[in-house]
Amino acid sequence: MEGGFSSQAPIPKRLEGKVAIITGGASGIGETTARLFVQHGAKVVIADVQDNLGLSVCKDLGSDSDVTYVHCDVTNDSDVQNLVDTTISKYGKLDIMYNNAGISGKLDFTIQDTDYENLKRIFDVNVYGAFLGAKHAARVMIPAKKGVILFTCSLASVISGESPHAYTVSKYAVVGLTKNLCVELGQHGIRVNCISPGALPTPLLSSALGMDRSTLEGHLCAAANLKGVVPSADNVADAALFLGSDEAKYVSGVNLVLDGGYSTTNQYFTLLLKKQLS
Repeated sequence: MEGGFSSQAPIPKRLEGKVAIITGGASGIGETTARLFVQHGAKVVIADVQDNLGLSVCKDLGSDSDVTYVHCDVTNDSDVQNLVDTTISKYGKLDIMYNNAGISGKLDFTIQDTDYENLKRIFDVNVYGAFLGAKHAARVMIPAKKGVILFTCSLASVISGESPHAYTVSKYAVVGLTKNLCVELGQHGIRVNCISPGALPTPLLSSALGMDRSTLEGHLCAAANLKGVVPSADNVADAALFLGSDEAKYVSGVNLVLDGGYSTTNQYFTLLLKKQLS
């Protein structure tokens, strides 16, 4: 508007001046969060083992001064140490460590079908990987007396019977890690939280179920408690943005469930009645 104020105010950059690491940042929730963090002014280090995807995301997001890709296997201590050291070397600090990398493993829904190698692999990535990320983040955050550590958990941590045993147990472990770290690291001004989304139409779940995104979205919407909203990785990115920002400066030890109320109800009996009466 000539001679006056613009009708569209600029979006406040809620992470201006902050430096964030996002593991599993080359695709899915991690990629979506990386894009949102950069939009809000953060310097972002994307860590993943999908090198081509990670480099492509970085190129798409722009300047190397704003976003960096580092190859990192989260189950490898030296890789995670290098990730944090590279971040400190380039940006001088670490404000947000988002331990997002995770796998679903085999979809074995009975304990008879669950094998040791599958269990071990899931725990290596989902639990040990998260543990290493927190360990090396704490190493640099404790002297700074501030920082935020986040984990991607799962709705499997609050409801039972809908996810494979190994995956479910791994996510319960991440909640336990969150709570314990909240107590320890809170003494150093560091906040620790996790985010537990319900099923999302991410490449990980689409691949695991052998469904295209559109079909998966249809099933998720049909099963949802909250109608009119399509669950997406954006929901998790928005939560991570809030928890990583100063708006959440007194929020710690929280398992933030993003499920549209799905975990509050069991509609099975109602569905059986409707089927019987129809």
